[in-house]
Amino acid sequence: MLEIDLRGKRAFIAGIGDDQGYGWALAKALAEAGATLLIGTWTPIVNIFETSWQRGKFDASRVLKSGKLMEYAKLYSLDAAFDSPEDVPEEIKENKRYQGSLGYTVSEVAEAVRKEFGKIDLLVHSLANGPEVKKPLLETSRKGYLAAVSSSAYSFVSLLAHFGPHMPALGASLSLSYIASERAIPGYGGGMSSAKAALESDTRTLAFEAGRKWGVRVNTISAGPLPSRAAKAIGFIEKMIAYSQANSPLPFAMNGEEVGHAGAFLLSPLASAITGATLYVDKGLHAMGLAVDSPALK
Repeated sequence: MLEIDLRGKRAFIAGIGDDQGYGWALAKALAEAGATLLIGTWTPIVNIFETSWQRGKFDASRVLKSGKLMEYAKLYSLDAAFDSPEDVPEEIKENKRYQGSLGYTVSEVAEAVRKEFGKIDLLVHSLANGPEVKKPLLETSRKGYLAAVSSSAYSFVSLLAHFGPHMPALGASLSLSYIASERAIPGYGGGMSSAKAALESDTRTLAFEAGRKWGVRVNTISAGPLPSRAAKAIGFIEKMIAYSQANSPLPFAMNGEEVGHAGAFLLSPLASAITGATLYVDKGLHAMGLAVDSPALK
């Protein structure tokens, strides 16, 4: 039987904040395949995440097919908006949500992982943030636009640049995109569509550069909408899900496991010849050019 076997592999997953999103689903799929998990969680919510984990709030979601609970080897405080300590502005350092937190920039976390584990085999980017996501693009400020691109796209470049030197040949990395990268999605604003377009473009360029430099593969998944806590910040995620179900070739709701399984495949040796690809895991919505539930068709 052909199986995904990631035993002996270490995976660093950046961007898990709870048990609802695609980052969690990817982590769980990698754990099912035998990988050791290292998790990077946004600095202001590290304590909340760790406390919730320890108090069993995630236990139902942690159950693997074996009956065991998913575990992680180490939890790291990570703010991928900053590459080094010099990049962190004073207002962030003085912010009460960052008080007592050290070593959370990308370069510091990558170095900490190197010192503690030597290397990682797999890198997952599940980070996205657009402070003005509810604003139309024409009303988005330069600051909001650049913040969206920095947190949602450049953060992947930075993570790969810092972790790549500590990844073996045929290591693999993966990010998460969305169809707004290539189609107009009214309401998905604040520069987030631009950030996703940049992320997919960077995937192709990084596939060449990281492939030639370290032998590391680089892919992204364009996933369908999921009602995660983070996605609810968009403001109309339920309508996006309803639209997807009404118009996709497969008219069913997305679930995290589907993206988790696809990601585990792309990160596994079974996908050893796949790099620079955007894989659509969206029930086929990307293939449609007509909304079949449109009033114009009635």
